[in-house]
Amino acid sequence: MAKVGKAFIFFNCDAAKNESTMNIFYNRAVYRDTKTSRKNLWKKVKEEYGADRIQIATDDLKTVELAITEGDPVSASDYIRFGAIREIDCY
Repeated sequence: MAKVGKAFIFFNCDAAKNESTMNIFYNRAVYRDTKTSRKNLWKKVKEEYGADRIQIATDDLKTVELAITEGDPVSASDYIRFGAIREIDCY
C-alpha cells in the first residue's frame, strides 16, 4: 500500500467551529502537504481575512502564517474565528 499523505482544507464556519457549518463545496479547494500548496493555503486565509469573512487578531497573523507554511496548519485554527483548517488523508 502506498504511503498516506496529508492534505488540508480551509472551511468558513461559525464561531464555534461546528462541523455542520463547514461546507466543503463553498471554497472547493484541497491543499496538499507541499510548500507550494501551503503557500496557496496561506494566500486563501489572507484573502478571507482581508474580505472580513474570518477574524484573526493582528498579533496572531504571524503565528497563523508560520503554522500554515512551516508547522501544523490545523493548529492555525485556534487563532481563526469563523474559519478552520482540517487535515485529511490523501492516497
